[in-house]
Amino acid sequence: QVQLVESGGGLVQAGDSLRLSCAASGGTFSLYTMGWFRQAPRKDREFVAAIAGSGGGTAYADSVKGRFTISRDTARKTVSLEMNNLKLDDTAVYYCASGPWIRMTTSQAEYIRWGQGTQVTVSS
Repeated sequence: QVQLVESGGGLVQAGDSLRLSCAASGGTFSLYTMGWFRQAPRKDREFVAAIAGSGGGTAYADSVKGRFTISRDTARKTVSLEMNNLKLDDTAVYYCASGPWIRMTTSQAEYIRWGQGTQVTVSS
């Protein structure tokens, strides 16, 4: 079973960049589809980005497309989220999650293991 720990959150200004990392332990990391989700205050948790297992493709929410990049380092068992040109609306707790083997999905219901979350705050 995969265990996940996020890091890299913090307080930044609008327009800045930030890189989140998620360290995985246990399980066959390379096969899992990995996703990033976020939950802003008083809002439901939403999909941000995902990378399919076994060298599959990536998917992004429209709100972050062109600004965020998800990547995976199989040797280090990490998945990262590079966030550029951050906006006030990007303020949220960001969660890393592991989903099904290989198959791409953006549905939260299909992600089984979740990290504890890391706070990202964007100020003006």
